Amino acid sequence: MKQLHTNKRIIHRKVAAISAIPLLITIVSGTIYSFLQPLGIDAFWLIKWHTGNFGIINFQPFYSIFIGFASIISVISGINLLKRKF
Repeated sequence: MKQLHTNKRIIHRKVAAISAIPLLITIVSGTIYSFLQPLGIDAFWLIKWHTGNFGIINFQPFYSIFIGFASIISVISGINLLKRKF
């Protein structure tokens, strides 16, 4: 049983590590854009980053799907880890 709990922790850590950077980019770019918009500054490149278009590399077709699935998996695995703790 302890091995199963350890495997859940490993899965949670890997998913969290892989999804942390895209989530951080999405959060920061969306927040900065929303602050600049009322000031009349149109930083459209922030929206491109927010949706996964990084210029040379364009992840837009699957960027939001990846972030969504990674978030769901992180939440579910985190809840499962919490259930075991209590």
